[in-house]
Amino acid sequence: MKLFDVYPLYDVTPISAKGIEVWDDKGQKYLDFYGGHAVISIGHTHPHYVKRIEDQLEKIAFYSNSVQNPVQEALAEKLGKLSGCEKYDLFMCNSGAEANENALKMASFHTGKAKVIAFKNSFHGRTSAAVAATDNPKINAPINLQQEVTFLPLNDFEAFEKAITSDGYCAVILEAIQGVGGLDEPTTAFYQFIAEKCKENNVVLIADEVQSGYGRSGKFFGFQHHGIQPDIISIAKGMGNGFPVGGVLIHESFKPSYGLLGTTFGGNHLACAASLAVLEVLESENLIENASELGIYFREKAAEVPDIIKVKGKGLMIGLEFDFEVAELRKKLIYDHHMFTGSANNKKLLRFLPALNITKTHIDLFFDALKKALK
Repeated sequence: MKLFDVYPLYDVTPISAKGIEVWDDKGQKYLDFYGGHAVISIGHTHPHYVKRIEDQLEKIAFYSNSVQNPVQEALAEKLGKLSGCEKYDLFMCNSGAEANENALKMASFHTGKAKVIAFKNSFHGRTSAAVAATDNPKINAPINLQQEVTFLPLNDFEAFEKAITSDGYCAVILEAIQGVGGLDEPTTAFYQFIAEKCKENNVVLIADEVQSGYGRSGKFFGFQHHGIQPDIISIAKGMGNGFPVGGVLIHESFKPSYGLLGTTFGGNHLACAASLAVLEVLESENLIENASELGIYFREKAAEVPDIIKVKGKGLMIGLEFDFEVAELRKKLIYDHHMFTGSANNKKLLRFLPALNITKTHIDLFFDALKKALK
């Protein structure tokens, strides 16, 4: 049997990692400024993270959600306090796509309606309703097109008001900073307008924080830059620092019932131990503040590079836009300077999504290499 060939692969084989340093099978060291799509939030093999998982593994790794799980309860309490979202309930799942599926499903249950408003260049996952709300026809199969989704431009007040006041919408789903789409953002005025109109029209506001959450933007959640309160928040990626885990924060005004949502693996003991470790490190090492400060420093360094035409994003969810496509630049950074970076649907954007405990020295090293690669 061979692997189903759906990923274009760089010729690099990582076999070990620590912090943002990654070593391949030839002993070459790389600096990881991408974190596997913003997943590595506290650094590879962080000692506290490793110990948390090891300790849990020696006790119990998994049981279903048909029994009491105090580790889930501890995670919910810690997450509520650290994020400032104590008026929400936590439902655990396995991935960002599953988190958004459940968020959209809850919105439909809550309103009795089915249509969804999403935004151009959005990315919410690759399954059923989540992929239907993703603005990429290439990854939507015919079976996904049964979902009714209206795609609107970001920051278009008139188009949004016209759509939401028509009947049939259960949800608006929105990334505070678009990830795959290329780091475009709603303005504060637009996000607040969305929140206001959702309340007026009994439409559920879903904040997709799968990539922008967990401190990456310089606040715990990206929507917190805009002073709004979503009805539902989806989380994943940095939540587990590489362990497959996702979650949905559902406002306490939504009433649960048995069987409404369910999962086999979501919220298992190991997943919760990994997620608790991430929260503990974020708090003890002040990593959210670090992301905010280094985002500012990154912009200062970018201002020294004339080839960069725009810096996009917030905190350590940030990107550099050029007047050329960056595919070859990424290859140079990997093969010549041994640094991982990311791409986006915007082919001229280089994405920078490192662990939140990087330092100014790491950013200096990146810009030194970038300047050489641009020559």
